[in-house]
Amino acid sequence: MEFNLTRVYKSGGTNGTLTLNGQFVCFTIELPWRENAKNISCISEGVYELQPRLSIKHKAHLQVLDVYNRSQILIHAANDALVELQGCIAPVMQLTGIGTGIQSQRALQKLLSLCHQARDRKEQILLNINSNRYEYLKQIQQTNA
Repeated sequence: MEFNLTRVYKSGGTNGTLTLNGQFVCFTIELPWRENAKNISCISEGVYELQPRLSIKHKAHLQVLDVYNRSQILIHAANDALVELQGCIAPVMQLTGIGTGIQSQRALQKLLSLCHQARDRKEQILLNINSNRYEYLKQIQQTNA
């Protein structure tokens, strides 16, 4: 199973759309891109394996494995990237602004359900992170104009 996360980068945060087989799953919020710096940046684009995980702080969530130069990158519930995230990804049902959204716990449960079904089928769970290049290039052009 491979999820596709398509990002749009903004200076105040990163918003994304998570799909599976071309079907919408949820939106995502993350920190802005700051060259993959620990605790202040979203992670680099690429393909990562996801693994279900439990912790006292986040309860049931997902861990993003083998992120270059980073550790403990998770997919967990949060509604404000700048306040609640340190490089992790938060699923949300609805975006409310740049790096903000609502109904994160509901989106996480939807995502976890899909992942547990894949685990039951003994499938590897992958996350392919890419970006909406058109939006990115438009932003760069406006910045350099």
